[in-house]
Amino acid sequence: MWRESASFILDKHQNNKPISLTHSIDSPPPPSASMADENPNPNPISAYYQTRAAHHGIVTSEWLEQAQAAVRRYPDRDSLVSGRPFSVIEDFNSWRQQPDLAEAVAAIRALAAVIRASEATTMMELEIELKKASDTLKSWDTTSISLTAGCDLFMRYVTRTSALEFEDFNSAKSRVLERAEKFGEISCKARTIIAMLSQDFIFDGCTILVHGFSRVVFEILKTSAQNKKLFRVLCTEGRPDKTGVLLANELAKLDIPVKLLIDSAVAYSMDEVDMVFVGADGVVESGGIINMMGTYQIALVAQSMNKPVYVAAESYKFARLYPLDQKDLEPALRPIDFSVPVPPKVEVERSARDYTPPQYLTLLFTDLGVLTPSVVSDELIQLYL
Repeated sequence: MWRESASFILDKHQNNKPISLTHSIDSPPPPSASMADENPNPNPISAYYQTRAAHHGIVTSEWLEQAQAAVRRYPDRDSLVSGRPFSVIEDFNSWRQQPDLAEAVAAIRALAAVIRASEATTMMELEIELKKASDTLKSWDTTSISLTAGCDLFMRYVTRTSALEFEDFNSAKSRVLERAEKFGEISCKARTIIAMLSQDFIFDGCTILVHGFSRVVFEILKTSAQNKKLFRVLCTEGRPDKTGVLLANELAKLDIPVKLLIDSAVAYSMDEVDMVFVGADGVVESGGIINMMGTYQIALVAQSMNKPVYVAAESYKFARLYPLDQKDLEPALRPIDFSVPVPPKVEVERSARDYTPPQYLTLLFTDLGVLTPSVVSDELIQLYL
């Protein structure tokens, strides 16, 4: 089971009696007419993580009454708009068609579009509409850490400003939209910033081991090649998806010397390696990372041979999660082709991701700067405050 940090405190008035609300992610809100087109992914990627524990929010009775009144006043979009209604999932999928755009950034762009298309007349209605859209996106793939973290960070960034309390609604909405677009621009630039920060750590003649196809790691290697640095790359095969083979093909197109390894040859080849670069599906509160299967064992081998392990991850992948060990990870089932028949009685491990504890990581390259694993919790506090 995942351990989540404290939920958002929506109201801090100490004199009001708090009311605890529980929202189960396992039970999404009842679909309205407008939600019919916004169903979770009809062809979901095999679950990397099971749906996490119920979310708890603490609100005052006054805030609760206002929110319920706003929901009653704000009907579904389909009843207000003739013709084809705006669908956050459709907009999200449209952004996802761009091959270089991360899933979380696509969600951020889609949420900004929700603000532009909104017909809300109060900030309460707008915030509720954004919350519904955010929940819809997160339910599209409940196993995606970056998608959930990106939506949560978006909500925190665009709605937490004291200026909204002192302006008329149109000005406040414009301010929220401005902040939403700014957040989207910052997220889009994350890979470029990370690639620039990493250049001081890549030197001529070095050998870099990479695992899987991380787009931010690829950006780092491409930037290094453009800077005329001489290095070679060892790519693991990256089973079960063979993403390492895809990365090797892309590196070869850039004339970067690359060697393809089977996953079990990591220890055999580690003495050739000067550093390890991996991406991350999620960076958790402990400073550890969740990434494709095999990252943990690579980090173990690298530490035993005194090789630095560098992680490249955008800040929108910083999640309020705290796994204690591998048993906290629900299996992410992926089909595996062994090329030979497997007897029905033989159990096959099909998990696609593992957790690497912070003590096996050297540095994290993020758009917030170059961080040690111990600093991640401080950055998470700053991000979610």
